[in-house]
Amino acid sequence: MIPIRYNVRSLIVRKATTLATAFGIALVVFVLAASLMLSAGIRKTLGATGKPDNAIVLRMGSDAELGSVIEESSVPLILAAPGVKVDGQGKPLGSSEVVVVAAMPKLGADGVTNVSIRGLSDGGMAFRPEVHVVAGRPPRPGADEVMIGSRIRGRIEGLELDQTFDLKKNRPVRVVGVFDAGGSSYESEVWGDGDLVRQAYHREGIYSSVRVELESPTKFDAFRAGVENDKRLGLQALRETAFYEKQSEGVATFVGVLGTVVSIFFAAGAMIGGMITMYGAVASRQREIGTLRALGFSRRSVLSSFLLEAVMLSIVGGAVGAAASMLMGFVQFSMINMASWSEMVFSFDPTLRVITISLVFACGMGLVGGLLPAIRAARTSPLQAIRG
Repeated sequence: MIPIRYNVRSLIVRKATTLATAFGIALVVFVLAASLMLSAGIRKTLGATGKPDNAIVLRMGSDAELGSVIEESSVPLILAAPGVKVDGQGKPLGSSEVVVVAAMPKLGADGVTNVSIRGLSDGGMAFRPEVHVVAGRPPRPGADEVMIGSRIRGRIEGLELDQTFDLKKNRPVRVVGVFDAGGSSYESEVWGDGDLVRQAYHREGIYSSVRVELESPTKFDAFRAGVENDKRLGLQALRETAFYEKQSEGVATFVGVLGTVVSIFFAAGAMIGGMITMYGAVASRQREIGTLRALGFSRRSVLSSFLLEAVMLSIVGGAVGAAASMLMGFVQFSMINMASWSEMVFSFDPTLRVITISLVFACGMGLVGGLLPAIRAARTSPLQAIRG
């Protein structure tokens, strides 16, 4: 077996080509890792929104709250379904809500974007103990006041503490608070009193969804049967975790596939560059290869040595790209969620799985790009190499 220090010395001696090839590989790994981190961040953000002991009720056939309509008269029947948890006063723990989307101008950019506006019932805040007001105060019931999620704060005109914007034309509301929701998708929404939102958008007498807290996750089947078996309601019940998991599928898959496709194209270029570099190394080291063969090293040893050198180069480039991609954990990225058709702010999630996949991908690039040059080196004739 040819000592590894021989490969290390070779890479150090060829500094220019080593750095150029490593940079190309690092760029590919950075793009791949960043796209996978964003996809993981999307799933994490939406996944953090749901709880296993909560259920959400929508109109039968609706995939999202925006397209769901529930009659106000149906709410007591939903809250009375089997399995719903009650408080100390015997009141069912639930929240009836209306969700609309408003087109609002982006701050510091041309054009508009869609913003989710959620109208909460009286128990809407208490239903979500993870939500905390971090600035200002909650809006007062019946007042023309709203509060905004921390992630969307300052990204849209008017969505800043103590500023105003039109909830609907000629219906200005004031932002009186900013809330944090543990990194969930709620942080990209505007929250106000349910009656205020329903009146502004002429949705009196209807809600978009009803959420309930169950006695335990095992009570979901009984609750769903109680809701869906009543054909008068025409409603469907979903676990909140399953609902938000489905909400994340479209955009997370799109980002992951797009990033992977771009990375594959970049990887093809990087592998070709690496292959050319290794071919050049083989051509310039004919005498070295001949000497190694003359010293008794087998073709397999030469093949393994050059292949190892290509993999080492890829690992170095991959480590640099993966390390650079970790900085994306401090970046927040906004895009339209295709399920709700509203802008959401996501963060990049640098998980161990993403880093591992990126490094394995880099090693694969080294193996593919270095295989043919390594085979050529192994087939070099010792006599011809020494004479040349």
